[in-house]
Amino acid sequence: MPQGKPAGVPCVQLDPHGRCRLFGRPERPAVCASLQPAQEMCGADRHQALARIAWLERATAPG
Repeated sequence: MPQGKPAGVPCVQLDPHGRCRLFGRPERPAVCASLQPAQEMCGADRHQALARIAWLERATAPG
C-alpha cells in the first residue's frame, strides 16, 4: 500500500487467515519488519492482540 494503510482497512498483503504474505521476504515494508512482538502490543493471546491493534487504529485515525 504505497500511500499507507488507512485505519480500519486490512493490509492487502494479509491472507484469508490474517497471515502476512510478505513475511520474511525482502519486499516486506520496513515498518512491518520493525514491529517486534511485545506484551504491550500483543497481550496474552490472539484475541487481545487483535483488540489492541483495533484500538491503536482507532486512536491514530485521522479526524
